[in-house]
Amino acid sequence: MSRIGKKPVPVPAGVTAAIEGKTLSVKGPKGTLSLSLADEVSYAVEDGSISVQPANETKRARSFWGMQRTLVQNLITGVTEGYTKTLQITGVGYRANVQGKNLKLQLGYSHDVDFAIPEGITIATPDQTTVNISGIDKQQVGQVAAEIRRWRKPEPYKGKGIKYAGEYIFRKEGKKK
Repeated sequence: MSRIGKKPVPVPAGVTAAIEGKTLSVKGPKGTLSLSLADEVSYAVEDGSISVQPANETKRARSFWGMQRTLVQNLITGVTEGYTKTLQITGVGYRANVQGKNLKLQLGYSHDVDFAIPEGITIATPDQTTVNISGIDKQQVGQVAAEIRRWRKPEPYKGKGIKYAGEYIFRKEGKKK
């Protein structure tokens, strides 16, 4: 029995949810998101909430139950509040700035890295070593943050590179003399 799946997802005021065929669409103040529905789970939009139940008693249906409820919750949170990830850049000469539709990164390579900002994502650089990525789709925000971080992952000796805010980098001890 899924503890997460049992709870209905509350739909706040100003947000509308509708099921059309195999798609759940949620519209809110920040935009519209949709989710393709799994056959193993049944969905119901009732007075101010969305309930998710397994369609049958198979193990596959029960395993999808909590995950699908969480995906529905992510849609509601995305259209009301949105999601933000913060990256921090550490290293001498490492910096980032937004130029139009591109994020320009200087990461110690012989050339600058130009990262094209995808549709639906907003990137801001409050200072040269901080990158704020925001949007309404949690998966897309996380994917963009991971793609930017992939250009220069933090190394374990000096900690130079791009890391998530709050991420702890396990530092190795250097050679002893």
